[in-house]
Amino acid sequence: MHNVAYKIAAVAALALSFAGTASAQTHWDATHPRRAEVNHRLVNQDRRIHQEVREGEMPHAEAARLHRDDHRIRQEERAMATQDGSHITRREDYVLNQQENHVSRQIGQ
Repeated sequence: MHNVAYKIAAVAALALSFAGTASAQTHWDATHPRRAEVNHRLVNQDRRIHQEVREGEMPHAEAARLHRDDHRIRQEERAMATQDGSHITRREDYVLNQQENHVSRQIGQ
């Protein structure tokens, strides 16, 4: 009886260790809340820029510059994520949001 309980405990411990490993490998990815927020804002800003151009309120050259700025922010977000297991830190999120705020203020002026 003691031997069976030991085997059950060993199998349970082994199963938990595999579950923890699988979870750790897939937990941090592009859908991490901080990354998702940054990327959602970039998509929204892209939409706003296109709308301004369509409505004739922004010249194409200005739109191209803002798109380049957003593209640079997206590249920076990806670079930050590769350094930290596919997620960004709160500090990195703050920095990226400040950059996005700067671009956002230029849309619709």
